[in-house]
Amino acid sequence: MQPRRRKKDKKTYPIQHWSHSSLMSFLRNPLAWYKRYVELVYDTPSTPAGIVGRACHVALQHFYGGIKKEDAIALGLEYLRDVPDFEINFGRAKTNKAKRAKREGMEREYLQGTEFYLARPPRYKVLGVETRATVEVEGLPLPIKAVSDLVVVSKVDPHGLDVIDHKFVGAFSPYKGDKSLFVLQAIFNYYTVKKTFNKPVRRFIVQECKISRNADGSPQMRRYVIDFRTFRREFILFNRLLRDATEALAHMKVFLPNPSDMFEGENSLDIYSINLEPEEYDTHFRPDE
Repeated sequence: MQPRRRKKDKKTYPIQHWSHSSLMSFLRNPLAWYKRYVELVYDTPSTPAGIVGRACHVALQHFYGGIKKEDAIALGLEYLRDVPDFEINFGRAKTNKAKRAKREGMEREYLQGTEFYLARPPRYKVLGVETRATVEVEGLPLPIKAVSDLVVVSKVDPHGLDVIDHKFVGAFSPYKGDKSLFVLQAIFNYYTVKKTFNKPVRRFIVQECKISRNADGSPQMRRYVIDFRTFRREFILFNRLLRDATEALAHMKVFLPNPSDMFEGENSLDIYSINLEPEEYDTHFRPDE
């Protein structure tokens, strides 16, 4: 299968654009990235936590779209129940009974997570829900794409915008005010939202919800704020990284696996071994007799 290629500045690329998830996958595991974003093969099962998180996003998408809380939660639960078994990585749960128990646990986590988030939901003047955009950025050889959970009127500038990102986690992120944890995702959203709405984008706000109940009774929600008005070095870093990744991509002939990748390491090594020829065993491997 020949990858679709984009031609620009006399160079060809196997992808049409970069996204945050695509860039992270490319940096983490080039072969897994090639399979997903060039060959467009999406056959790696998702973790239960990932599916629960997506179901929670479905609920919030409907809630902030104007649907009542109870109905939004019901729609997210319907999404969760509709995910087929083959799309879930059940881990050690191999029997039907064990898989049913795992699914029941996923539903409990989903209901608890959405209840925590929507007990006192953050309120905004919403301008966009699940806003998708692909835009060109001056100086970058490929367009960038992002999906913004919410685009809202900024509370620090009524003429500007804030981007809200929902995250459902097992443990709060180790964020210490240095912006580095979410900076790349934030800048992807900055460019796409700014060009889509033609307004200044002031902040990227992560609303993180911890699904497991805190034993000490502390809040289940944590808020992280990235203020673009303080950015300079971060934009320079982002543009340099995107240019360098694209340049590496243009010259890459072999896409190597990363066995230590906690997400797709084993699968990428399996893919890498597919084309091994019998002669290679004979030439390079001599077991003791």
